[in-house]
Amino acid sequence: MRCVDRTHKSGQGDAAAGIDGHDGWMSIDPHDTFPAGFFRRTDESPDDRFYVPDRLLTHIDDRAIAAVGALYTELGLTGGVLDIMSSWISHFESPPEELVVLGMNEHELASNQVAAERVVHDLNVDPRLPFEDGRFDAVTCCVSVDYLVRPIDVFADVLRVLRPGGVFVCTFSNRCFPTKAVQGWLANSEPARCRIVAEYFRRCGGWTEPTVQLRTPEGTRGDPLYAVWAFSEPEPAG
Repeated sequence: MRCVDRTHKSGQGDAAAGIDGHDGWMSIDPHDTFPAGFFRRTDESPDDRFYVPDRLLTHIDDRAIAAVGALYTELGLTGGVLDIMSSWISHFESPPEELVVLGMNEHELASNQVAAERVVHDLNVDPRLPFEDGRFDAVTCCVSVDYLVRPIDVFADVLRVLRPGGVFVCTFSNRCFPTKAVQGWLANSEPARCRIVAEYFRRCGGWTEPTVQLRTPEGTRGDPLYAVWAFSEPEPAG
C-alpha cells in the first residue's frame, strides 16, 4: 500500500501546527499545544444525547470496510482485542479470540454479534478505559478518532490497557458527523488528518513511530480508507 505520510510537519492550518520548536511541552497539557479551538465542536451538547438514536448502518462503503478488515488480518489481530467507539459491527475478516466493544449506544453494541463483552462508556467524559492494565493484545478505533476532544488522554490509556508490543489501529475516511467532529479535523485536508493522528501518538509518548497509509487505491471512486497505527514500546529489560 502507498505510504501517505510518515513525516513530522508543522505549519498554520496543518495537522502538526504549533509543534516544531516547542521545547518542554510535556510539562503542560499536550492538548494546549494545538492551535486554539482545535478540539472545540459545533455541537458541544453531551454526546450521550446525540447517540441515543440507533444507527444500525455502516458509515463507509463496502470497499473501505473490506480495507479495514484486510488491515486487521495483515496486522494479525487475532488475540484479545478492544474496539473503542464501537457499534454494531467491527469489520474483522475473522473474529479475534476475544472482542470487547466499547461505545455509546447500548442497543448498537448488543447487536455486535462478534463481541464477547460490551461496555457503554463516553470517552469524552472520562478518557480512562474501564479495564485492568495490560489486558489486550490490540485496540482498534474505526472512523471515530475525529470525535475525541482529549485524544492524547485516550491514547495514553489505550497504552495502559495494551500488553507490551500491542498495537493501536486508527482507521478513518472522509465522512463524519460534522457537528461532533473537532474543529481541527474539519479544517484540515485528508493527508493532514493523517498527520493529526500520528501526532496524537507522538505527543502521548510510549509508542513506536506511527505508520500512516492510504489503504484504498489512490484516485479511484469510493470512500478512501486511511490508517494510522503504532505499537506500544516494549518494557525496558530489567
